[in-house]
Amino acid sequence: MAEEAILEPDLPIIDPHHHLWDLRPLIGAFPQPRHPFLEALTHSAYYTFDQLLADARGGHHIIGTVFMECGAFYRADADQAMKPVGEVEYVNGVAAQGASGLYGDFRPCAAIIGHADLTLGDGARPVLEVLAQAGNGRFRGIRHQGAWDADPDLLGPAFHTPARVYHADEFRKGFKHLGEMGLTFDAWVLEPQLPDVLDLARAFPDQPMCLDHCGTPLGSGSYHGKLHERFDIWRENIRAIAQCPNVNIKLGGLAMAFCGLPEQGPMAGLSSETLAAMWRPYIETCIEAFGPDRAMFESNYPVDKWGASYNTLWNAFKRLAHGASDSEKKALFAGTAARFYGIEHSLS
Repeated sequence: MAEEAILEPDLPIIDPHHHLWDLRPLIGAFPQPRHPFLEALTHSAYYTFDQLLADARGGHHIIGTVFMECGAFYRADADQAMKPVGEVEYVNGVAAQGASGLYGDFRPCAAIIGHADLTLGDGARPVLEVLAQAGNGRFRGIRHQGAWDADPDLLGPAFHTPARVYHADEFRKGFKHLGEMGLTFDAWVLEPQLPDVLDLARAFPDQPMCLDHCGTPLGSGSYHGKLHERFDIWRENIRAIAQCPNVNIKLGGLAMAFCGLPEQGPMAGLSSETLAAMWRPYIETCIEAFGPDRAMFESNYPVDKWGASYNTLWNAFKRLAHGASDSEKKALFAGTAARFYGIEHSLS
């Protein structure tokens, strides 16, 4: 399918959720036949600054980005707790490249979200302190993934999160240090786990949190064909979480293989109009529940490359925001991300 013309090319965008990695040495380590998610990663196994720069310069007005932890470039010679520091060190170097001005006004990784194992309890505090040092002023917080399902084939061999990790006493003991240090928290769970995020948000009402990927509705594995029947359950939980003023939400991630929106991939070749129609019930529900000032469109690239090219993805989002006012668009595409992640950047 031919690349689409860019819609609203002058609209400033801060992409608040992307990864940088080199998975090529790891792909062959996973068993055959591979899980669909691993197949998707095979087609985006190398995504570093050059690929990000090419996508950001593809026609949409990307002015900055937020890096999201993904287990990449960990320190090989550090103890287990400190290994994630290597990822922040690497990404801070990418951010420094962009801050040089060599690539124009584009500011990649203007904010960095790393990882610390909060199940270390109070032992997470020294890790967070070293991460902050490694980020050189760009480190904003962490994501501790909570995605889990009783069906081990749903996520595949790449994920090993314990069930109900957000409820664990040691996790919450570690979690409280985020607020003490002024750090944010990104939560990634699957749709049936949304009550876990609600419970965590209520337990720590002053902790800034962001729910990733619209809460990850599921349309694959044992959930195949169940998107429609589970929609009301998803919507009820989204509305409940939105009642917690400390929680923001990311509008995206729906092109992941887990969601089945679309089922085919990678780079399904569907138009932005088709994708927008497919995603509309989820995106509109989230915006209605949270409001534009607590919602932000995200690329989740390169994972969402499964369903769409970078340009098509943002065209779909712009179609979904067609009826929004100028101020609402400013918030959804850049302002909310700038505020939540503390990014000082002109949005004009």
